Amino acid sequence: MGKSKTTKFKRPQFNAVGLPVNAVKEEDPEEEQHDEDCCPAAELLEKLQSPSADVREFACASISRVVQQSQTIPGFLQRDAVRRLGPMLLDGSLAVRETATGALRNLSACGGQEVCEDMVKHDVMTPLTALLRECCAGFESAAAPTTDQKNAVEDVANEAVNLLWNLCESSSHALSVFNKAGLLDVVVQCMEKHPHNIELAISAAHCLHTVTEDNPELLCSLNTAVVGVLENALLSSQPGMAHVLFRTLAAGTLWNIKGSLPAARQAQTLNAVVATLSQCLDLDSGTVIPELRRAEDVRNKNTPAADIEEQVAGELAEEEMDEEEEAPKHKRNGKAARADNDFSDLLPRGKEELREATALLTAQQTSLEIIVNMCCSDDPSDDEWEEESSSDESDMGPDGLCDGVSNLMSPLCLSAEVHTALINQSIPEKVLKKSGFPIKEAVDVCKQNSSWRSLIKKMKRVQSRALTCLHSILSSMDAESLGGAAALQEAAQHLSTLVFGAQEIPKDEEFLEAVISAMRSLLQMIASKNIPQCMTPQQLMSLSEAATRCEVVSLRVNAVAILGITGSTLAKEKGTAETLQMIGTALLQVAMKDADLVVNGEALDALLDVFADGDEAEIAAKNIQLLPALKALQPVFKAKIRKEGRGKYSPQQLCVLDNIKVNLRRFIGYLEKVVKK
Repeated sequence: MGKSKTTKFKRPQFNAVGLPVNAVKEEDPEEEQHDEDCCPAAELLEKLQSPSADVREFACASISRVVQQSQTIPGFLQRDAVRRLGPMLLDGSLAVRETATGALRNLSACGGQEVCEDMVKHDVMTPLTALLRECCAGFESAAAPTTDQKNAVEDVANEAVNLLWNLCESSSHALSVFNKAGLLDVVVQCMEKHPHNIELAISAAHCLHTVTEDNPELLCSLNTAVVGVLENALLSSQPGMAHVLFRTLAAGTLWNIKGSLPAARQAQTLNAVVATLSQCLDLDSGTVIPELRRAEDVRNKNTPAADIEEQVAGELAEEEMDEEEEAPKHKRNGKAARADNDFSDLLPRGKEELREATALLTAQQTSLEIIVNMCCSDDPSDDEWEEESSSDESDMGPDGLCDGVSNLMSPLCLSAEVHTALINQSIPEKVLKKSGFPIKEAVDVCKQNSSWRSLIKKMKRVQSRALTCLHSILSSMDAESLGGAAALQEAAQHLSTLVFGAQEIPKDEEFLEAVISAMRSLLQMIASKNIPQCMTPQQLMSLSEAATRCEVVSLRVNAVAILGITGSTLAKEKGTAETLQMIGTALLQVAMKDADLVVNGEALDALLDVFADGDEAEIAAKNIQLLPALKALQPVFKAKIRKEGRGKYSPQQLCVLDNIKVNLRRFIGYLEKVVKK
């Protein structure tokens, strides 16, 4: 169905893992009474009214810890926790302010989008905005506060910025308040603290990276001072992985606001952004992580016993966070979306090396996502089948085709400036290198320590993002730019090793989705250039079989598209009828039996490509009784579009499906003529 692309990456949203917010309300009175006895929410919220600052601080800190277990969140929400914690943000005690903000921050992080929307509805943005302004005023206080006071104010600001970041990520209402309240200047002020408080600066950079994406209202208010802060951040040279992450986030923000930059500076800024991303990808996590782990061991040998006890407590808390990460899947637009709960910014202090390792992996994941966005066209995508409003008859033209269908089939466009910048910095080669499996030594040292174990997931996520990035690069650049036939064959061999190198195909869906999308783009390019490729039809069949067992729709779509590409190439060669039969049978099964209409359509489209022409295709078509099979399938497919299409699929999806329906009718006519010959 034409070249495919990947939709833009956004920061992953935290997903609700436990009971829905309204679950408690649905319980019967006896269960509710039992919950009242067992749930700590009532007692802790009551302590917020204590005249003692120490008691209020203890209550906030306890709430902050308890809500990390998401099953407790409904109990707090039912008892109006947001309204009761809100005033604590402006408490007379800085310690209470910090712990109260931390409690709301954890509630937003662990509760997910629905909880964030609920928090905004309960007016958490009003005290949060006031708190942020007071913090920034405290940064520049003429009273010359002591270093401890400055640090305390900055600690409060860090919690507040993280809360703001979570809310703006999950709630359009929060983002609107951000724009109208002029919070951009506050966040930029926090970014400027990077020379001496990198933790606060990174939190602000994360927030700014989030709020500048697809936010034209905010971009209108940008000024040269804001751009100057971002450019200074990009050019900063402090050592350490935290600063690498800080520079990467600044690069992402500059990319988000590129349209607001003066035309004379755009090319220079683009080159600086890509150079920053390139430097980040140059870092070898397989070397850095073991080095950091050894440095932690050396430091721990000189750590007092009391501090070790505190670290052990922190590790237990981290293990609880890891359990939270094992979230069930939920459906979004027909595609299984994995919970991507990232609690790395909740790590206890005293974990400098672990923080550095986490910062490196976060920076590399972010760099890859920014490159994907650079390669991303604004045209609709056929393999992602993006969600839009329900179908409108006015979109349809003759034979049910929409006028925009030609755009769906067009290849991606990449501006000459972006193309040149990516090539000059050797981004395609660096992305390919990052798409390999995590280095064994790094994985092994993380397995040996419970605190570091979560980094294994992060390393795997960097690999998956690199594969998705590779897919975007292959979809938006030509073969010559990528090094010609030799480089493409090398990439094919690399992907083949990733998928077929072990005794069985990996089952991890995030990995499979990413590697199959990259493989599809690569095979399309190889086929268009008549370049021999190293993967056998039998291997691709086994990959397709593994994919059909996955819940992710785009994964299944790409898998059948790969079979179509392979089959249409083989149809031009002699002696391939038997293999074409095997591919044709597999595609027929998917077209008939897959539960998703989009996958049915892709399988039919692939069948049309495979059996469109050639003697070998004619032989194979007769042997598998393709004509009667398609005749039987045609009315079923039409009925499925009629019954399921309206309201369930977007106009773009329906355009493609209607196009396939028309082509199927014509193809059946073609096969009938072939039979009569």
